[in-house]
Amino acid sequence: MHQFLSDEWFEAAEALREKYADQLPEPVLEIRINQVITDVPFGEGTIEAYLDTSSGATQFLLGAVDEPDAVVTTDYETARIMIIDQDPALAMQAFMDGRVRVQGDMMRLMAAQAAQPTNEAAMQLAGEIRAITS
Repeated sequence: MHQFLSDEWFEAAEALREKYADQLPEPVLEIRINQVITDVPFGEGTIEAYLDTSSGATQFLLGAVDEPDAVVTTDYETARIMIIDQDPALAMQAFMDGRVRVQGDMMRLMAAQAAQPTNEAAMQLAGEIRAITS
């Protein structure tokens, strides 16, 4: 198991995504989101990562993209709820509580979330990522 958002976690998660790459549905909407995660319990306490679907596949990697559609800032525990647990009710509650801050195109961000395609491979990938996450 790898600590959520550690370098090892990103490497393992990307390897799993590549394992399923030819079985995953293509994103319906092109979007580029920078994420700033605070209160990280290791390193310098803040991690920058990005989600980018502009290549026709969803990538979630360390770093930042130029000219993102939105920048989402959240704390470590809320990021885990959104990325690993994928619980829409808890994610909405976090947003309402102010633990998720969005700068940029909120409508595009909401449209991308609503249009997120899924299939059996995507569900298996999500399960395997949960299984490697501590």
